[in-house]
Amino acid sequence: MSTQYWCESAWVDGAFATGVLLTSDDTGTLTAVETGIASAPAGAEVVPGFTLPGGVNAHSHAFHRILRGRTHGDGGTFWTWREVMYSVAARLTPENYETVARAVFAEMLAGGYTSVGEFHYVHHAPDGTPYGARADAAPNVDAAPDAVASAGSDSGAHAMERALARAAASAGLRIRLLDTCYLTGGIDTELSAEQARFGDGTIDGYLDRHASLAADLAAEFPVGAPGESFVRLGAAIHSIRAVPAANLPRFTELTGPVHVHLSEQPAENEACEAAYGTTPTQVLERSGVVTTDLSAVHATHLSDDDITTLGQAQAAIVMCPCTEADLADGIGPARELADAGAIIAIGSDQHVVLDALRETQAMEAGERLRSGQRGRFSPAELIAALTEGGAKSLELPVGSLEPGKACDFIALRTDSMRTFGSVEEQVVLSATAADVHLTVSGGQVRVRDGVHTELGEISALYAEAFAALGLKG
Repeated sequence: MSTQYWCESAWVDGAFATGVLLTSDDTGTLTAVETGIASAPAGAEVVPGFTLPGGVNAHSHAFHRILRGRTHGDGGTFWTWREVMYSVAARLTPENYETVARAVFAEMLAGGYTSVGEFHYVHHAPDGTPYGARADAAPNVDAAPDAVASAGSDSGAHAMERALARAAASAGLRIRLLDTCYLTGGIDTELSAEQARFGDGTIDGYLDRHASLAADLAAEFPVGAPGESFVRLGAAIHSIRAVPAANLPRFTELTGPVHVHLSEQPAENEACEAAYGTTPTQVLERSGVVTTDLSAVHATHLSDDDITTLGQAQAAIVMCPCTEADLADGIGPARELADAGAIIAIGSDQHVVLDALRETQAMEAGERLRSGQRGRFSPAELIAALTEGGAKSLELPVGSLEPGKACDFIALRTDSMRTFGSVEEQVVLSATAADVHLTVSGGQVRVRDGVHTELGEISALYAEAFAALGLKG
């Protein structure tokens, strides 16, 4: 059986088109995309407004959403914000993390994203014991949430990773689970107590666990047709701080996307220069991992040579403008990177907002503020960053409305108080998540007018998530 959507207007082949008929098969894969169709055929759902390929959120830490609106009381810095983040990480169990992630992923869908790259490093119980390693462990349900997490409600090997995968699949969000290597607390520094659950001891420990995780996910979530495949595995280097340079060449043994936090803070660059005599980008380059499979997240504080290196490799650069502003990280050289040959993508990182339009607009706003020029990225380039750039970063069959890709799209109101009068694709500079009236993934409607079609009101999902963590909403 096929499903059809007739779109009043849509972004097809890099251009604004009207009367677009999308047809998907029973796997949720597009089989036909027709333009210039004057009216909807019988049985097709009519989609008003402007339809875009689903946004691709190329960088997410799901549990960071819990910090929204809770870290600003005393100003602080990136480093003090990180201490609050650790306190939330300590509360996570496989059970409550699935509840949290389900709410976050539902909000992503409502905000204009249909795919996510989940940069995941909370692998083990807080004391570093792998889940599945102690079958006799039983949590004390009357204990504080962090104590419960520490005791380990043992759900088998890879319990945290499988919880994230299940949450995404249940919400209908396509996920590339970026299994993150995190071995040191800083260059030549052991993991702190707060970081113990992130680590695998050695690079071999990480690679062994990664291979085992790949087998488990393939068994539970087999990859099939583009539209029906919601869970895929990838790899990540947390940062130059967290993985010794001597271990980096081992990532060339892996296939598929590799992500890394890169030069987010000046302090990271300074520590790297002191230890290795060069920048984080050049350390990666020496290790052989700067390729088309690499995605550099943030890439805020780069040298001219760094920009050239990343551009020549045609690496992806994942800009997270709202987080970078929230943490006072700075404004990265997105335009220069794109001009050098890099592929620009968008991420929401700590989810200051889960709004694909605001995030995309913020990248252009940052460019204007640092350059004193308007139109640093055209509306077409902004759409490409949100869709095709993220698809390239995560190596997913999404990012455009064309046969053979997943039937993933969002539809924007063009008649709201925010968007009324916007000309064609320029609506991406005026719309917000409030204008996303329909989100479809795998050919199925997931969110309609802000309500998840299966999970219900998203605010209620958050009430459940905060309660599961023992936190007040």
